[in-house]
Amino acid sequence: MLKFNSNHWALILGGSSGFGLSTAKKLASHGMNIFIVHRDRRGAMERIEQEFNEIRNHDVQFHSLNTDALSAEGREKILQEMHTKIPQDGKVRLLLHSIAFGNLKPIAPVISEDPAQLAVAKLSEKLGVSREKLSEAVDCLLKEGISPLHSLHTVNYSEALLGDEDMQQTIYNMGSSLLSWVQALHTQKLFCQDARVIGLTSEGNEIAWKGYAAVAAAKVALESISRSIAVEFAPYGIRSNIIQPGVTPTPALRLIPGSLHMEAVAKLKNPFKRTTTPKDVADFIALMCTDEAAWVNGCILRVDGGEHISSL
Repeated sequence: MLKFNSNHWALILGGSSGFGLSTAKKLASHGMNIFIVHRDRRGAMERIEQEFNEIRNHDVQFHSLNTDALSAEGREKILQEMHTKIPQDGKVRLLLHSIAFGNLKPIAPVISEDPAQLAVAKLSEKLGVSREKLSEAVDCLLKEGISPLHSLHTVNYSEALLGDEDMQQTIYNMGSSLLSWVQALHTQKLFCQDARVIGLTSEGNEIAWKGYAAVAAAKVALESISRSIAVEFAPYGIRSNIIQPGVTPTPALRLIPGSLHMEAVAKLKNPFKRTTTPKDVADFIALMCTDEAAWVNGCILRVDGGEHISSL
């Protein structure tokens, strides 16, 4: 059975839900100590603490900090906390960048009647029901897994357009902040001799989704920075890779305009006829933390069950 070094830690940026939380649970179940940084409102903490208790039940060392991982002040606070909470012989084996904090505005005005809206209008007229009621029914059925209805899903985009500040902040939050963290952990001598840096990208790195331009730019920046980390930090024993999951129902996905359509299409395309789960990705990240994965460096690795190569 897989068992990690008891002195090894995973620092997970964005670990209160989705990929980050699932990875924390998986690694803890195999003996890795966990330090989670998250940014959540007080009202969500009861649910989050219940999730964290599952990690604690694995008899590993666990600490969490609800603070801003994206500011210099927040990063300094986190590093100080790590020095306080992590024993002197404890080192970071994994830095997982799972921050989903970006702007989802379109870059151009959206036409008032797209093909889906026109189709719903025609069908509602034919059936003698309101467009609103028909759209609600379509969305309800999509949520129940009736994926072939995806072409009737209508999307409401923001009327505000993406600005320079939106773009710059998103690229830092979801992209270049990875480098800030790698440099900080290296300077503080918190990485172990064979450390793993992992970030998360998406198919939006190649496909232009409406409302996703800023996040797409951030993902491409993340991939480029990871390659540079893989080369320039290799002499220090740091391996850096990016994982590209398939479409995965997470709180972050729900924020993307048209996510119901994306999820339905992914189910139809995937050879296994389901979407990716956070556990699928967490299982793979755990494998990437093993000694045997040490020669994987500078890659973008798809964990999607074949979704990317399959046609609809």
